[in-house]
Amino acid sequence: MFRANRANWDARVPVHVASRFYGVGEAADPASLADRWFAPYEWEDLGDPAGLDVLHLQCHLGTETLAFAARGARTTGLDLSGASVAAARDLAARSGLDAEYVRGNVYDAAEVLGGRRFDLVYTGKGALCYLPDLHRWARTVAGLLRPGGRLYVVEFHPLLVALGPTPDEDEGSGLLLRHDYLGGRGAVHHEAAHTYTDGPPIEGAADSYEWPHGLGEVVDALAGAGLVITRLRESDELPWPRWPRMVRTESGWWRLPDSEPRIPLLFALLAARP
Repeated sequence: MFRANRANWDARVPVHVASRFYGVGEAADPASLADRWFAPYEWEDLGDPAGLDVLHLQCHLGTETLAFAARGARTTGLDLSGASVAAARDLAARSGLDAEYVRGNVYDAAEVLGGRRFDLVYTGKGALCYLPDLHRWARTVAGLLRPGGRLYVVEFHPLLVALGPTPDEDEGSGLLLRHDYLGGRGAVHHEAAHTYTDGPPIEGAADSYEWPHGLGEVVDALAGAGLVITRLRESDELPWPRWPRMVRTESGWWRLPDSEPRIPLLFALLAARP
């Protein structure tokens, strides 16, 4: 399944680099686009990262990684996809920022990174669903942090993942619970010619696998690894319009209109290694 996911993400990279969704293909400075992926409260939670050793797990194109480098952090990105790492290095070079990128599986991060420790590990926005075992992930993260180091997870809320539009047009425009909120039933297999961005179909490697994880599973895994959770936010905004009827907010992000129930679409969790 990991081999399939790696091939799938390798195939997505050229589509994503050229997409309007990411907007990095024609950008003179890709780092200038990085902040669009951060909610204002993220920097409130994190504070100034200047001078910190920051590791961004499952970094894909490295757009968010560059935001830390631009703020003066010593930044490393890690991703399973070799094509993603190559694209991230190219974007960093175009931005003139010093960011290191390494290819590797999250579960092998300690070995791949040579036992290095970090002040901050950042991850999320579509990352945890590609990991089958969150307890192993949490232990890995705890081992990557220095004493006093912090983990910050900003991830799509499992409720968002569980929701889907009504199957038939004559049933209205509401959202239904159509997918698992809780994990425990194994991998979900996807076969899709198109990725989540605009652009042409991906070439080959259309199979991928995801694992649902409830919020309680995330919290339990981190607590079991000895990390202390210091903040948990639930937000009704997303950095892109998941459904056509979403409206733009003052922050530039998107949420469901006032006529819809107010539900969490994203969560942000800050934890520390004692």
